[in-house]
Amino acid sequence: MWSEEKSISLTKFCIMLFMVLLAVVAVTAPWLTEWFVSVSRAGQEEHRVYFMATIYVGFVPAAYLLYSLFKLLRRIESGQVFTDENVELLRRISWSCFAGAVVALVSMLYYNPWVFVAIAAAFMGLIVRVVRNVVAQAVELKKEADYIV
Repeated sequence: MWSEEKSISLTKFCIMLFMVLLAVVAVTAPWLTEWFVSVSRAGQEEHRVYFMATIYVGFVPAAYLLYSLFKLLRRIESGQVFTDENVELLRRISWSCFAGAVVALVSMLYYNPWVFVAIAAAFMGLIVRVVRNVVAQAVELKKEADYIV
């Protein structure tokens, strides 16, 4: 039977998998860039350095996002759901998405398809921002309820 505990374990596993994949991409960026340029029909040979710069600059918000997401999940797992700390983590996650969108938007200067990554990252940032606002309201309601009791 599927349970909350199994769901959290699966999510933690997925986050760790993405952390490993992110590290692999960072380590293999020169080879990935070379491969992409060689198979691309878009004539991107002169933009190798830009692709690698996008990977390395984008690594920072992506790594911070995954770290914050893992930390948030551990807090939820321990029963700490409606807390100011979780609101702050959700804020950091949303800003990491927006930072990734900015990296992708700047990368459009040399490769237009980055617009799709920018749109997706900004949309995810917006969704997380809405969730953050909902959790912030729940935290305030919880504080009021705790104060009354």
